[in-house]
Amino acid sequence: MKTILSVTVNGQPRDDVVPDNMLLVDYLREKIGLTGTKVGCDGGECGACTVLIDGRPRHACLTLAATCQEARIDTVESLAHAGRLSAIQRGFHEKLGAQCGFCTPGMVMAAEGLLRQNPAPSEADIRSALAANICRCTGYVKIIEAVQAAARELAS
Repeated sequence: MKTILSVTVNGQPRDDVVPDNMLLVDYLREKIGLTGTKVGCDGGECGACTVLIDGRPRHACLTLAATCQEARIDTVESLAHAGRLSAIQRGFHEKLGAQCGFCTPGMVMAAEGLLRQNPAPSEADIRSALAANICRCTGYVKIIEAVQAAARELAS
């Protein structure tokens, strides 16, 4: 079966016909061409596919696209504006929060979701918000510093 999916992706309304069993990650990458959302484990364990659905971080590899009817979906591509990196993207760049970069889009989106809900998170808040995202290259210190830097920038 197929569904006409009406969503807003990165601020743009869309209507697409999708198979009922199509995962959101496949919809974003294959149907729309937004390849910033990564496919890592394909089982909700790594967080590389994290996007914001109605402002909340969700794993796109565990979410059926058809369940997102009328939702607002934000991907990593939505963050930069007019060629200028967002605060969280700058934080990752300046604090060296990205190592190989594979987990970075998911980490950035999980952090973005946190900062939208809690603009002044504690280190414990940051660790909790990023707990569903795995980085195999680092000890997370630089990632936490990146989120802290973004929070400070947004507060000023």
